[in-house]
Amino acid sequence: MTMTENEPPTVVADDGVRLWAARSGGDGDPLVLCHGGPGLWDYFEDLAELLADLTPVVRWDQRGCGRSQRSVAGPWTSERFVADLDAVRRHFGLERMRLLGHSWGAYLALSYALAHPERVSGLVYVAGTGIGPDSDWRPAFETNLLARLGEHPERLARWRELADRPVRSETDDREWAVLQWSAESEDRERAQERAGRMADPWFGVNHRCSRALEEERGRRCGTPGLYDACRSLDLPVLIVDGARDIRPRSAVDSLERTLPRVRRVILPDAGHMVWTDDPKGFRRAVAAESG
Repeated sequence: MTMTENEPPTVVADDGVRLWAARSGGDGDPLVLCHGGPGLWDYFEDLAELLADLTPVVRWDQRGCGRSQRSVAGPWTSERFVADLDAVRRHFGLERMRLLGHSWGAYLALSYALAHPERVSGLVYVAGTGIGPDSDWRPAFETNLLARLGEHPERLARWRELADRPVRSETDDREWAVLQWSAESEDRERAQERAGRMADPWFGVNHRCSRALEEERGRRCGTPGLYDACRSLDLPVLIVDGARDIRPRSAVDSLERTLPRVRRVILPDAGHMVWTDDPKGFRRAVAAESG
């Protein structure tokens, strides 16, 4: 899809860092999309197409990632990324915005809503990992990841080989990422093909960014302060899960139980890439919330 960019593609953060962003669709307040990772880039082209007649969207690449300025040394903190998201909001002239975040992006969107609830009109939290400690989900995720990769023993062996390398070339890093992402698709016959599409074009994973933000998120999740903040979040939140996500969905129960205004939709035949695995079900869930 060729995006109709109604605004210049570059957002300038308050510290001067340039962020790639683009708006597509018609009139009205857009749905601002936060991609996962951390350390990746916007992969929402098919989601924007799926929602095209429901809402305009804003897509952006997070700091140091994708088409955003790469020659930056962070800081790799959720506070900094929340400030970057606020720069996106200001750039597109939004007094309040609707947010959709996927995976790590769900955590980022939630963090923004907690920091600036007066600037958010609603939140769609897709395939996140909740607000409990990582022990709620990570061991099962790692087991499920190896089981999925083990469906093709040669792929598992190659993934292990690449994962164990202290330094990978860009070519090897792309191969490692495609192997890992292939475990996320519920269409097992087309999993490798779908993962390859996510890596085309290949912008390179920002591993330094990824490690720092994951460590920070791990320290914050499970803390009383995060639970208390979520209990006070007076905003409508839609949680959308794929029941077959290799990250156990029970991890998100912690968030669902805590939020005061929440609706949850679990799509039984979808995995982590929920809108790809069940586009009709995902569209219905978002359309109901928009309506």
